[in-house]
Amino acid sequence: MKYQTLSCLGLLLLPLVTQAIEPGPASLSQQSTETWLLLQSRNQVKSPIPQNASPSERELTLQRWLDNYKHPIPEYYKEYVGSGSSGSSK
Repeated sequence: MKYQTLSCLGLLLLPLVTQAIEPGPASLSQQSTETWLLLQSRNQVKSPIPQNASPSERELTLQRWLDNYKHPIPEYYKEYVGSGSSGSSK
């Protein structure tokens, strides 16, 4: 009974003794990156010059996207010999 009471008391006091990790970015570069991403997601920072793709660029982009579907999806993905860290070749 005494052990159970002490266990419950310990569990109740546990949140009081733990320390939380400080919120926010850990470094100056991370803070800068997060600031830019936040501004972009809120559409607050944008270029005054519209960047439109030309018809030929759009055609090439669409063709590259369609070419992705020419390759069949394999039933199993194989690990190629030599692509890992074992150092052996095909």
